[in-house]
This record gives sequence, structure tokens and C-alpha cells, in this order.
Amino acid sequence: MKCTICEGGETRPGRTAVTLERESTTLVFKAVPAEVCANCGEAYVAEEVSRQILAAAEHAAGWRRAKLCASRRDGIAAARHEGPYVVLLG
Repeated sequence: MKCTICEGGETRPGRTAVTLERESTTLVFKAVPAEVCANCGEAYVAEEVSRQILAAAEHAAGWRRAKLCASRRDGIAAARHEGPYVVLLG
């Protein structure tokens, strides 16, 4: 798929780190399956994978809702849904 962030790269299967935060609690999920842009490194996590991560976080931390963030070299980022993927914004 074409990257919606840089618009110049194509994504390929890869892995990313996902960080979830709520108040003073931070959970990090490493090696999360994602489509990763070969040009800019933007990660797209499939909606089903996102649901699984959020459910695991809610269970582990007792959260009712979790805020999805992406851990990238440049820090924490937000996320938005785009089709069947969750776009991890840097």
C-alpha cells in the first residue's frame, strides 16, 4: 500500500513498537506486526492487531479505554484509523 504520510513510499510487512499511556501508567508492546513504509518508516497497524493490543492493555492495567501511541525514534506519537489500519503518527 502507498504511504499516506510521505506519499512516496510503499509499505511492506514489518514490526513496530507501540506505547500505550494512561495517567501515570505506560505499557510498551514490542515487535508488533505492521505495514511499515520503506521510505519514511511510518507504521500502519491493522485494526484487528490494534484491538488485540488495546484489549491486552485494558486487561493488564485495568483500563477501560486506552490511548494508542506509537514509540518511534523521535518519541511518542498519536494514532488515527485509516481504513483497516491504524496510522501511527510521528
